[in-house]
Amino acid sequence: MLEFNHMTLLAINWGMVGIKAGQLILSLSIIVILHEFGHYLPAKLFKCRVEKFFLFFDPYFALIKKKIGDTVYGIGWLPLGGYVKISGMIDESMDKEQLSQPAEPWEFRSKPAWQRLIIMIGGVTVNVIMAFVIYAMILFVWGERKIPIDSIKNGISITDSLMYDLHFKDGDKILAINNHPIVYYEDIMPNLILGETVEVERDGQKQVINLPVNLIGKLVEKKRGGLALFTPRIPAIAFVIPDTSNAARAGLKRYDKIVGVDSLPVTYFDEYKRAIANRRGEYIRLAVERNHQIDTLHALVSKDANLGFFKFEDFESLDSMGFLKIQRKSYGFFESFPAGLGLAVKNLGSYIDQFKKMFSPKTEAYKGVGGFKSMGSIFPSVWDWQSFWMVTAFFSIALAFMNLLPIPALDGGHVLFTLVEMVTGRKPNQKFLEYAQIVGMVLLLALVLYANLNDWFGWGKGR
Repeated sequence: MLEFNHMTLLAINWGMVGIKAGQLILSLSIIVILHEFGHYLPAKLFKCRVEKFFLFFDPYFALIKKKIGDTVYGIGWLPLGGYVKISGMIDESMDKEQLSQPAEPWEFRSKPAWQRLIIMIGGVTVNVIMAFVIYAMILFVWGERKIPIDSIKNGISITDSLMYDLHFKDGDKILAINNHPIVYYEDIMPNLILGETVEVERDGQKQVINLPVNLIGKLVEKKRGGLALFTPRIPAIAFVIPDTSNAARAGLKRYDKIVGVDSLPVTYFDEYKRAIANRRGEYIRLAVERNHQIDTLHALVSKDANLGFFKFEDFESLDSMGFLKIQRKSYGFFESFPAGLGLAVKNLGSYIDQFKKMFSPKTEAYKGVGGFKSMGSIFPSVWDWQSFWMVTAFFSIALAFMNLLPIPALDGGHVLFTLVEMVTGRKPNQKFLEYAQIVGMVLLLALVLYANLNDWFGWGKGR
């Protein structure tokens, strides 16, 4: 018999944190290296001298570095990204001494505008291609699994009290969001956070639920940003029963189905939870269906208002038991590429729609600005390669979009100035570019600092 004490649980929790951190570091390392390679390759093709190629930043010292030809390759100690230092380019290094000298043929500033533009968009281009290829290979290796919403016969079960506040009820069947029909269970969450209205079927009748404009802010305050708000509604079956739980002491066995609490009939797990919610520290009488017979057990409700057993939310098992239906689709190698492109475009569009919410104060989406802690929380607590690559592909798309924003110090800022030059035929003043780079760097560092402090202290979350 395995017993869990405080130290065991602490070790498990830290182990999960370590796994999430490991996935985050590996994911960002892959994305950053390939992004910088997207700048490095065209720079070399156009015969620019590349002085440095670094994963992470290296102020004062580098963890590892080696010079090969004209380029120093290395790993810095500050994990805030990476960089390629191209001679004759106004970048993070702010090498004014070099820029004060006449331009050399091997410098970035001596190249035609169209070549500089290609060098600048190289990183974003690689990130987009990377996401598209990853999505394609995920579909090729693992295929696609979706749950048709109409296969969830019992509707949804609510996992967050906020949804009750918004007038959702257990057993609701979600039909449409913003008048767009919901076909798959997986489409509920990404559409909900951008939605204004939800059409549900309740007791055979259609109803419309209006969502608050600050739904994202409310979700952030409850720390529900990346978690499901609904799960498929299933009967009150005991799937996992720890040996030390009150349920085990009462004689509850795996796959027992609770059909009553005292004199109250129970069908679904959410009904069972409500029935014992106000019975903390009391004994209750359970009517249990086992092998098509009804048995009666007496169990002590804990101070946390539970008996210590868990319902099972592994969709594969729920599929095998008939509570829902998983729709599976396999892709051939060549078939996976157009499907991967479609998935990349869909996720990019969803990310842009969410990003737009950040600029509307009434949505309170700014409360969800997060740093490395938020990014790490997206990964599963066990190492799963399919999930790892899905998150990595999404991060790659997000990095590509963010880098294209016309902000000095980002690729998009350099692209904007180059496009202006190509249209007007005049190069921006070098001093102007230097000052713009400084302003952009200050803004970015402030945003990174705010995002990471907001992760830990919740400055924007009203706490």
